[in-house]
Amino acid sequence: MKKADISRSTVQQTPRETLLVFGEDWHGLPSSTRHLIKPLCAQYHVVWINSIGLRQPRLNKQDMQRILCKLRQFMPSSESISAPTINSPIKPSALLNLKTFPAPKSHLMRKLCGQLMARQIQHALNKLGAQQPIIWASLPTAIDAIKYLAHKKIIYYCCDDFTSLAGVDHETVAIHEKELLNRADLVIASQQQLAQNLSLRLASSDTHKAPKILPHGVDYLCFSQVASMAPDLPNNNKPTAGFYGSIASWLDFSLLNTVIARHQDWNFVFIGHIETEASTQFLSLSKQSNVYYLGPKEHQQLPQYSQHWQASLLPFRHCDQINHCNPLKLREYLAAGSSIISTDFPAIDEYKNIINIAHTPEQFSQHLNAISALSHSQKIALQKKQRLLVKNHSWQARSQEIKLWMDQL
Repeated sequence: MKKADISRSTVQQTPRETLLVFGEDWHGLPSSTRHLIKPLCAQYHVVWINSIGLRQPRLNKQDMQRILCKLRQFMPSSESISAPTINSPIKPSALLNLKTFPAPKSHLMRKLCGQLMARQIQHALNKLGAQQPIIWASLPTAIDAIKYLAHKKIIYYCCDDFTSLAGVDHETVAIHEKELLNRADLVIASQQQLAQNLSLRLASSDTHKAPKILPHGVDYLCFSQVASMAPDLPNNNKPTAGFYGSIASWLDFSLLNTVIARHQDWNFVFIGHIETEASTQFLSLSKQSNVYYLGPKEHQQLPQYSQHWQASLLPFRHCDQINHCNPLKLREYLAAGSSIISTDFPAIDEYKNIINIAHTPEQFSQHLNAISALSHSQKIALQKKQRLLVKNHSWQARSQEIKLWMDQL
């Protein structure tokens, strides 16, 4: 078995502690974990482990592309393992792509995969001269490796209900999560209801194990600073309603189909990756003449769209996954400043005085009509009010709050 592929900084070692992070792929779309960890890269030697998976792969196009992408990460020429440098303090000291089998089910396979991952990680830590790191796990499946690693403390950061998250092996991940919860020294949840669910799954009744709540932050400067209009936005003198993010089964396609058909006076723009399970529904939606699918975009490009459409959409259906989510785009939409129309779900409760809530297609239509009627001065006033709500909720502020919790461990 080859040793794991690792990129590392050439800087001299300092007394900084090591933070070992089990997260999503660093070079993928920025996750909340990546937003939170980036500011900590200047305070810790961060060893970032790219995604180890939450389910076993299936024989479909999306999973095959994912497998090929993972295989390319092990090639020496891969950009995804290019070495961070001392001039880039917001990058990890090392990126690690583990050779493993995703989300093993049997006790034997879990043990074998856990030991295999731990050996690769320990090799990386030894090269950095790191001993007993603080471990941050955003994926419950990380527990298989964690229990074979010497460590100082364990942090479990949870921003999804993995028992209801689409595209996850729920039963297998639930078993992993229960073990991680009860080994963790600090549990952090991104939302109140999610924290309550985690508390119920904890075997310990110790009060210090109660999950702390850390709502998502926002890259405020990125989304509030004036951005030029993207050239592929429709420019036909009609107002535009837009959505960016995963185009997946949790979107309310029935609601969208009805509203879009009724409002030929509006453009409807969708940006993001189309998940396999939603492809048929979105294909039907996209046949409407006022629907524009612009494909995935880089995160830093999104303000070029959201600042220039007239309505930002959160058209989610009611399901357990949405009831426990805290979408990053919510605060990004607020910072961008355009009016927001959303279905009702817990994460928007604190912003209900400024977000237009739609329970029915009729209410959705009423909000679109009201937005069309806003004067320029009314739009500017709304923009200022929205931005004021999130101005002090940057990812840097959220990150430093976590740093205080870590210092108390």
